[in-house]
Amino acid sequence: MTELELPGWELVRRGKVREVYAREDRVLLVASDRLSAFDCILPDPIPGKGELLTQLSAFWFRRLDFMPNHLLSADFATFPAELQPFAGDLAGRAMLCRKTEPLPVECVVRGYLAGAAWEEYREHGTVGGHDVPRGLREASKLPQPLFTPTTKASEGHDVAITWEKCRRLLGDDLAHAVREASFEVYDYGRVQAARAGVIIADTKFEFGLLGEELLLIDECLTPDSSRFWPAEAWNPGQHPPSFDKQFVRDWLLQSGWDRQPPAPHLPPEIIAQTAAKYQEAYERLALGRHPE
Repeated sequence: MTELELPGWELVRRGKVREVYAREDRVLLVASDRLSAFDCILPDPIPGKGELLTQLSAFWFRRLDFMPNHLLSADFATFPAELQPFAGDLAGRAMLCRKTEPLPVECVVRGYLAGAAWEEYREHGTVGGHDVPRGLREASKLPQPLFTPTTKASEGHDVAITWEKCRRLLGDDLAHAVREASFEVYDYGRVQAARAGVIIADTKFEFGLLGEELLLIDECLTPDSSRFWPAEAWNPGQHPPSFDKQFVRDWLLQSGWDRQPPAPHLPPEIIAQTAAKYQEAYERLALGRHPE
């Protein structure tokens, strides 16, 4: 998807996956089909990915009645008149939201040992600096979810930070508020996903301030911001299959790529299988379609 010229709307940020447009007290988040891995945008889009991310985020935002969020509408028919000529580019993949002041911290909640958490545990016996019991295996469930915040370096890479640094960045009251909100949303999502046969191993939330009100922003419990596993295939000690881009990460690691741009092209079958995984995650979580 190319950059759009939307009358009256200013492009304020172009991310790895989303473009953010702003007008007065509103923002428009437009999700592309781009896929990033190891901080690099891959040359091949995943068909339909942007729409699935948008609709799944909207699904969660509408259900989180205990956590204020920025969503106004994901229904294109309700968007302002000046956007209606752009239905082909926006319908299904855009969210109209309230504009906030984003916080400089990304709020990661981990419920299982996977990815960077598993690597840290093997090397240091900790997860995000937290002491955890010995003898755990890859994909083991943690005794309790852990808050492991990150921030962004100037290049845009996620950088792990301590709870103490998080408190310094946000202030003590706000840091405690986002940590508590992160746990609440993760716990809600975890329970709902379990009913659909999905384990949310870990996830990332972002928050912003609208005046003094704390809002959940950006995306929520999607395959791009979370690690989803099929519950029926979970077996501690083994690397679980996933409904997220870990599938592509695994292929890239096996391809011999050195993680430096440019990234290699994905084979057509990997693109198709990745699209199917995103679709299945959406159908399980948002539509309640649990395969037999």
